[in-house]
Amino acid sequence: MLRFFSKYKFFAIVLFILSAIIISIIYSILKPKRVLRVYEPDMVSIELVDSTVQHVRKYHKITDFSLLNQNGEKVTQANYHNKIYVADFFFTTCQTICPIMTGNMKKIQEELKNDQETLLLSHTVIPETDSVPQLKKYALEKGVDDTKWNLVTGDKKHIYDLARKSYLVAKTNGDGGPYDMIHTENFVLVDKKKRIRGFYDGTNEEEIERLLEDIAVLKKEK
Repeated sequence: MLRFFSKYKFFAIVLFILSAIIISIIYSILKPKRVLRVYEPDMVSIELVDSTVQHVRKYHKITDFSLLNQNGEKVTQANYHNKIYVADFFFTTCQTICPIMTGNMKKIQEELKNDQETLLLSHTVIPETDSVPQLKKYALEKGVDDTKWNLVTGDKKHIYDLARKSYLVAKTNGDGGPYDMIHTENFVLVDKKKRIRGFYDGTNEEEIERLLEDIAVLKKEK
């Protein structure tokens, strides 16, 4: 009996390896491909969405915008054409969540520095204070790569409309006085078709890892 098993030991090992390969191939074929959901306004907490778009159930996209970046250059949808990007809202003098968010945006920048498909976009929520020179100073302090990451300022109503009507992340429209401002930790993942594909807590490192994983998933979409 031992001689019998010894004689066919090699074939048994080969058969085992081939079986493992075949099972692995079948599993990879049958395993469902992970796809990120497309977020519509009616799927988001009502307090974060402007009343004019709360009813929208399909075809929601980030609207056109025109803002100035840290170099005084106009930034529009054209700069993000056929790109995946991560957007957030901050201000340079914030001492609470913004430094953490900026640090995590820097982490994303470094992780994706050779990725030509993915960009970053940070909107100031106090444009009256965060001028182009102030944004430039902040960008230099934080190690912002100008080819990868735009810090933008502009008309306050335009920015707040973007936050509530496009990115769906703001509880306020900013017209309640100097202290009425957007203060959200949300990072928003936008695909190449200008659709929202994910929301993430920009102060949470685990959420940043999830965001990076979702970007990889998004890049595989046709």
